Amino acid sequence: MAQILDPLPPEQSGKILCCYINATSKIQVARISNIPNWYFERVVFPGQRLVFEAPRKGQVEIHTGMMASAILSDKIPCDRLMLEEPSTNEFDTDSSDEKDPFNTKLMVQQINTKIGDTTKPLQILGLASVD
Repeated sequence: MAQILDPLPPEQSGKILCCYINATSKIQVARISNIPNWYFERVVFPGQRLVFEAPRKGQVEIHTGMMASAILSDKIPCDRLMLEEPSTNEFDTDSSDEKDPFNTKLMVQQINTKIGDTTKPLQILGLASVD
């Protein structure tokens, strides 16, 4: 994922893909301030997942929003937030053993489509026909 607004400085090598999840009920600000000549700051809403590129030596500061201020609540090295990139053979669809790389059989629940006794015709009771 490219940082279009805040690209990494050209002298930075070893960029990694990171993910931070705000597991609180408060708004947070994720900020990387230990990389010279680079500004990274994002608002992360409760339950939101933030995926970003950062130098391996970067350190994310998490500021948790309070009523009229924010408190530095955590400092996390970017290499601890690094996402594992799948190897190329994990997505190889030409394999003969027909493995499903996404395990969709495990993620999708079977839908019960049996009608059985759950549907009954509508019955109108106690009405006389009016002629």
